[in-house]
Amino acid sequence: MRIRLIAVGSKMPKWIQEGFSDYTKRLPKDFALELVEIPMSSRGKNTDIAKAIRKEGDAMLDAISSSEKVIAMEVLGKEWSTEQLAEQAESWRMDGSNLCLLVGGPDGLDPRCSARADKCWSLSKLTLPHPIVRVILAEQVYRAWTLMNNHPYHR
Repeated sequence: MRIRLIAVGSKMPKWIQEGFSDYTKRLPKDFALELVEIPMSSRGKNTDIAKAIRKEGDAMLDAISSSEKVIAMEVLGKEWSTEQLAEQAESWRMDGSNLCLLVGGPDGLDPRCSARADKCWSLSKLTLPHPIVRVILAEQVYRAWTLMNNHPYHR
């Protein structure tokens, strides 16, 4: 199973890149997590935010394969426990599905991306900086994999 994290934003702080990389290196090739960065639309004093989000959404939708299961990361999405994530991941793996996780930029995710999603998932009711979400997602994907494989990481 291949998992792609399609996220708005590039030029992340080094500690974000290192945190994300640390967890992706731990995953086996048959449960790999890949990052696809979508450039954030420029934001200025007079920027039309809706137009910027739409442009980011166009790029995200273009990056999604028609065969992938799509999960939109949304504040109003359903919260899953790590065990529920592991169950979902096992189900997708058994179906032979590849997975695509969508993370919007600082102004959120284009509604068309949420509409395209098979599920909407919320990590927390807290507002999290979108760069940190990358690291949290990578850790949770790794943790789910450890649960699926009876690895001692998840206690």
